[in-house]
Amino acid sequence: MQEYDRRVAAGRLRDDEHQRGIIQNLQHLHDELRYYKAPAIVHPTIESLKPEPVSVFGRLFKNAPKEKKLAEIPDNLPRGLYLYGDVGSGKTMLMDMFYETLPSGVTSKTRIHFHNFMQDVHKRLHKMKMEHGNDIDGVPFVAADIAEKGNVLCFDEFQCTDVADAMILRRLLEALMSHGVVLVTTSNRHPDDLYRNGIQRESFIPCIRLLKNRLHVINLDSPTDYRKIPRPPSGVYHAPLDSHAPTHADKWFRFLGDPQQDHPRSETQKVWGREIYVPKVSGRAAMFTFDELIGRPTSAADYIELMRSYDSFIVTNVPGMTHRQRDLARRFITFIDAVYESRAKLVLTTAVPLTELFISKAEIQDSVRKDAEDRKGQKETGEDLDDTMRNLMDDLGMNMKALKNSSIFSGDEERFAFARALSRLSEMGSQEWVERGMGLEKDGGKKDKDTWQRVRSKQMEDSM
Repeated sequence: MQEYDRRVAAGRLRDDEHQRGIIQNLQHLHDELRYYKAPAIVHPTIESLKPEPVSVFGRLFKNAPKEKKLAEIPDNLPRGLYLYGDVGSGKTMLMDMFYETLPSGVTSKTRIHFHNFMQDVHKRLHKMKMEHGNDIDGVPFVAADIAEKGNVLCFDEFQCTDVADAMILRRLLEALMSHGVVLVTTSNRHPDDLYRNGIQRESFIPCIRLLKNRLHVINLDSPTDYRKIPRPPSGVYHAPLDSHAPTHADKWFRFLGDPQQDHPRSETQKVWGREIYVPKVSGRAAMFTFDELIGRPTSAADYIELMRSYDSFIVTNVPGMTHRQRDLARRFITFIDAVYESRAKLVLTTAVPLTELFISKAEIQDSVRKDAEDRKGQKETGEDLDDTMRNLMDDLGMNMKALKNSSIFSGDEERFAFARALSRLSEMGSQEWVERGMGLEKDGGKKDKDTWQRVRSKQMEDSM
């Protein structure tokens, strides 16, 4: 941020509020890297990457060698950045500034054009196959080599147009992250638009999920807005609760509220003689911490009353809820249902990714393991635990195969509520949902805003 201010003062850059917000995200990562210590790189042995001996039955049916399991991504790995925008949006300038001002604690760093990076990766993989056979799983070894050269890796122009790249990219990036590599990349398109219409694109979807879950996705294009405050460059959901989280919530509160005309204040709403304290209000937007909204005894009637009073909700510091917090989880799901059914807008800062809000990864592992022990001798499903976690959020399409009969849920109703909440959160996180009724759609404007308000008013009347 100091470098940006210096360039503005020198007349090299024009002071731009939207760009300044993006610089703030870069500053947050810069601050995290100042105290980040990457783990020591552990190279896999060549022997460990060779396929296990295949049975006669396997050779008959030509089963493909199973991929080696990668190490876990460290819990302390700072979340990287994915900056996307059209030509002329300032991607190169921002990357230059970030790379040049990395803190001295970053002992090694690499910056490379993504196309050149992938060419180098394929050359290395080809060399390994020539030396050790076609069945060797070279990705973990190559990733370790790359990680040794830079624990901050900056890509220019991230894209995927080649099926060969698409088939290895998710595993390559995950392997780099498992070695503690922080990724920062620029691109011309949103992760959801990568490899669009590509061959076997369904195999590339896990890579898109990895990018969205492990990198802050930020739009560099200054949006056309009918109001003075620009739309925040990131999505409505933010995890984890890092230094970016408060900024994320404040930006969305300013965007969805009206702080210039209606100074933020607290309010009290009444439901059946009881009072609901709303700590921060501006315009038709209300902001709570999770404890303020869900941590106290509240009911569906309370949430419906809030929906009548406000169009947008910013809820901060949402924790991951294990089976010990089932009451909180049920209450939060009831709130999500109320927001969804009233067509209101929802912004969250969460401690964990959405998929782990109501059930932790450790719980899933423990439950599936116990269920597997209980079903010893029965036919296996053929889906290992890692695949369960990886597929759990197939565009939030809920691949629940290994969880469906798990004892972790108390019954069908709870299982359904869990899946429905994630599905609704996914829909409410879409650009279409966020911009609906705000006049921001390409074919929208005032007419669209008025129509949305009429529809929402009718829904509120029906709920009375």
